[in-house]
Amino acid sequence: MSARLDFDLSKLKPQERYKLLIGLVVPRPIALVTTVSKAGVVNTAPFSFFNMFSEDPPLVVIGVDARDDGSMKDSARNARDTGMFVVNLVDEPLAVAMNDCAVDFPPDVSETGTLGLPTEPGIHVPVPHLADAPAALECRKMMMINIGPNRELLIGEVLGVRARGGIVDPATLRIDFDAYKPVGRLAGSLYARQHDRFALKRQSFEEWKRGNGGG
Repeated sequence: MSARLDFDLSKLKPQERYKLLIGLVVPRPIALVTTVSKAGVVNTAPFSFFNMFSEDPPLVVIGVDARDDGSMKDSARNARDTGMFVVNLVDEPLAVAMNDCAVDFPPDVSETGTLGLPTEPGIHVPVPHLADAPAALECRKMMMINIGPNRELLIGEVLGVRARGGIVDPATLRIDFDAYKPVGRLAGSLYARQHDRFALKRQSFEEWKRGNGGG
């Protein structure tokens, strides 16, 4: 077995930390975030520093970095100004459009309009979601935390979920992953499909003891 490596992150440059961490913490879910500016422009941008962190209250957290010149990105500014945003989840058919939304369009240019992405109006928030998204989380900004000169944490309370028919069983709330086809972010230009899955049943302590000769 090869010797284990130790990395002191205090001795790495931020870009080196980024490269190391995003390559190890995989796959990451992708938040394709729609917001509306004060001028009414619909902005859409992908973020993979994202996950769900609580169900009571239902919270999502998105890490939003600054632009190269240090200014706030459109998604963070719009969420700060309006207090509302939508997290569109990404499946295989939406992956190319998600990547196109990463283009650095000017603030007055709508990605949805420019790329021809159809939208539907929000129900719980006045922000549209992408009509082709497998699911959309309609969120109210709970808080934004500045954790450095180039990073904001956007914390949102999920007010409602809209899902494409056939993905969620309305009786059990179980997800059909074959119908969902979610995409995860790896590193660089690499993404992952979720076709190869396996199950592990969580055991109680009593079940574990019985299975390991503990009576």
